[in-house]
Amino acid sequence: MRIKSYYLLLLVILVGACKKDNYPAPSCTFNGRIVYNGEAIGVSQQDVYFELWEPGWATKVPINVAVNQDGSFSSLLFPAAYKLVIPASQGPFKSKQDGTTHTDTIQVNITGNQTMDIEVLPYYMIRTPKFTAAGKKITATCKLEQILKGTDARDVEQVVLYLAKTQFADKKNNIRDAVVNGGDITDPNNISLQADVPDIVPAQNYVYARIGVKISGVEDMIFTPVEKVQLQ
Repeated sequence: MRIKSYYLLLLVILVGACKKDNYPAPSCTFNGRIVYNGEAIGVSQQDVYFELWEPGWATKVPINVAVNQDGSFSSLLFPAAYKLVIPASQGPFKSKQDGTTHTDTIQVNITGNQTMDIEVLPYYMIRTPKFTAAGKKITATCKLEQILKGTDARDVEQVVLYLAKTQFADKKNNIRDAVVNGGDITDPNNISLQADVPDIVPAQNYVYARIGVKISGVEDMIFTPVEKVQLQ
């Protein structure tokens, strides 16, 4: 009898586990970009994220949605009303006050596939980036536009040119970089950096280049789009 009772209890547990595992998978795609005035904000690949909170769950754990290096994001969700929050520690920008909630929390109602851009206020924008090659030397130029001023203003700590073998160019993936410290920038409208391309194995006649700006007191850098540069 004890053996039969044991197997009966085991069967009940297994059936219960199967029921829990048979919930439908999330089917709604939520995608978009992090933008300033409609212009995508470049970041380091999947190092920046925002949170989606679904009210009503007993366990209050957010869904973290990672941002790609071109500022885009995508997540599969269940239909529901979510609260979207960008943590203060995330991104080279500050959140904008939402017109509906009058806070930095955005209400997102998912009923099907949805595309939405999230407007933010970057500390700086990198303007007119240009990359040129002379032999194996890459020269990059750009301008810096300060967006946040007054009490929200922050200094530029560094401007960095990153070179990479692949289209993912940042601190984690670079094969060579060049740095200009913020204190050495005399003209934010005329910034220039140069870096020599090292030997690449296997050999390739191009590199990917990108400029990033490190802002004082902010962990995440803002970046230009990645550009493929043909070596001469």
